Order: sequence, then C-alpha cells, then structure tokens
Amino acid sequence: MKTLLFLALFPCMHVLAQPAVYTTANAHSHNDYQQSAPFFNAYNLEYGSMEADVYLNESELYVAHTFKDLEQHRTFENLYLAPLADMIGKNGGNVYADTARKLVLMLDIKREGVASVNRLIEVLMKYPAITSCRSLTILVTGDKPPHSTYSSYPSFLWFDGLLSSNYSKDALSHIAFLNDNFINYSTWKGREAMLPAEWEKLKKAVDKGHALGKKIRIWNTPDFNEGWAKLIELGVDYIDSDSIKALAEFLKTNGARKS
Repeated sequence: MKTLLFLALFPCMHVLAQPAVYTTANAHSHNDYQQSAPFFNAYNLEYGSMEADVYLNESELYVAHTFKDLEQHRTFENLYLAPLADMIGKNGGNVYADTARKLVLMLDIKREGVASVNRLIEVLMKYPAITSCRSLTILVTGDKPPHSTYSSYPSFLWFDGLLSSNYSKDALSHIAFLNDNFINYSTWKGREAMLPAEWEKLKKAVDKGHALGKKIRIWNTPDFNEGWAKLIELGVDYIDSDSIKALAEFLKTNGARKS
C-alpha cells in the first residue's frame, strides 16, 4: 500500500539502480588537490569522481581553499584541465582508455560564486575536448549561483544539490548529484553499532534522492573500512574518501553489495 501511494504521489520520478558491485568507478577523491599527485593519483586508480577547491583571485582560478593557499601558485588550468585534456586526447575523446569508465570533476567554488562560474566557463571554452567529452561531468558545488539561474549556464556545466533541500523541476534538470553531510543524520563514528533511527533517517534521504533520479554522495563519513562498508550497504553512488589508495584496495575485495 505504501509503495502504491509513493508512486501515485511521484508519477514522474524514477529510481536509479544502485551498483551490485562497487569499484573505483564509484569512488570520490575528496580534496583531491591535497594528494601527492593531484589528478593523477585518482586518475591512475580510475576513480569515478575527484574534487578540487577553486578560488578566484584577480581573474585567475587557483586550486586553493583559502587566500593563504594562493602562495602555492597552483592554477586550476595547469593542475586539472591541461592533464585532463591530454588524457582525453590520448583516449580518442574519452576520459579513460576503458570507454565504459566515466569521471566527475567536482569543483568546490570557495568565493564569488557567480563571478567564479563565469570565469570557469571562459577557461573551459579553451578546451573543446573537455566540454564535448561525453564521459565527463563537470560539476559545480560550494558557493554556487542561485539555483533559479542554472538553466542560463552552458549544458556542459552541472550543479549539485542538498538531499535536505527541495528544488524546482527546472533546477533539478541541471543537478547531477544530491549530497549531504553525514553528521546531519548520524553521530556514528564507525566502530560502534549505528542507532536504528539514524540509519532509517539516512536511508530515507538516500531513497528520496534516488527516486528523483539523482546520484548520491554523503560526505564527512568515517573514512575507513567500516565507514565505506556502511555506505555500500546504504546504496550511495559515490564513496567519499581522502585515503584513495586504501579505498581502492578495500573495493577490490569488499565491493559486492549485500542484498
């Protein structure tokens, strides 16, 4: 009866099928720019998603979390776009040599959302191999423009949203991911048993996002085996981690989702 009621209330929604087996295609390199080799560490592990903080300063986009980080002079173009374009060229228009593999390049805008996105578009237009790549999703998060304006941006640019928020049909058509902070749902630290009420709260949120046809990522989760296993059990689409080599090894033997 509850299933019929749900379908009656949401006739236009469709539920995504969650992976039966998780691989690095379902892994997200959180703060990828802090890796010893940004872009390449995650790329060589064939990660499905990687994230970089982007900071606009005097018309230049830097990979930085704060103004102080600008001292490193790491530009977004040199650190991510140039190697990405090179790989796409080598792979005949695909991100990876394995054409079934896809990549999400998540850009966490740190300030001046509208100005930063406008400058981002200008820079991306210099790389037609990137903007036309069908196996790549360029995703904007952080200080984003108002979601009522998403439709005014180029089709190669996508945005993320919060699981806890509601969006118009038009805004949803430009949102690729629905994310949320784990601590908004649970106090679980990964060692003890999770409280049933917290699990149900998490599961309800993930199911809501999937019913909207969106990919799901939960951040700020326990970043070790128990936390990763719980995310697989939960059925999220991307597993968030700073320990990308350890996660890759974990998925080799623990990636099967239990029914």
